[in-house]
Amino acid sequence: MELTLNPNRRYTYADYLTWWDDKRRELIDGFIKVMSPAASLSHARISGRIYHAVYNYIALHGGQCEVFTAPFDVRLPKNGEKEDNEIHTVVQPDICLVCDPSKLDEHGCIGAPDMIVEVLSPSTRKHDLNDKYRLYETSGVKEYWVAEPKSDITVFLLQEDGAYAKGIVYTGKVKIPVHSLPGLEIDMEKLFV
Repeated sequence: MELTLNPNRRYTYADYLTWWDDKRRELIDGFIKVMSPAASLSHARISGRIYHAVYNYIALHGGQCEVFTAPFDVRLPKNGEKEDNEIHTVVQPDICLVCDPSKLDEHGCIGAPDMIVEVLSPSTRKHDLNDKYRLYETSGVKEYWVAEPKSDITVFLLQEDGAYAKGIVYTGKVKIPVHSLPGLEIDMEKLFV
């Protein structure tokens, strides 16, 4: 039996938790966004390499931060809602870093992670660069990385006024500082091998 959902209906995270099929979805302000079924090889490589660099740094240096990969639910309440039937936005970023353990529960993360990485693909490009950019900015994600496989990484940093500064584009043989983990720099050459 196939699960039938109304694309014009506004759903909550409580609804989302009842969906029993194996399709990956996100909710943006209650409306369904179906995700790509599988990542390309280049997408998987860069995502894995960034994850491992962050994971290894945390393992070596300790601290409260934890890093997660998709599928991992990040609930982004607009006004501090805590109940599943009040939350209308849940995303599954490629990578997220959470340094506040109180934001973690058995369902994932509730509230803005410190850092999110999205790896672009043809089917998600517009969504990641527009919808998610605005969502992460207004939700208070301090550091948002957008990775273009085989090419570059753009880093957006949240300013005191609550807006992202113009993105810094990294290409070539450079090291990218991870602002959420002072001391960690990720070598671009190792990402795009």
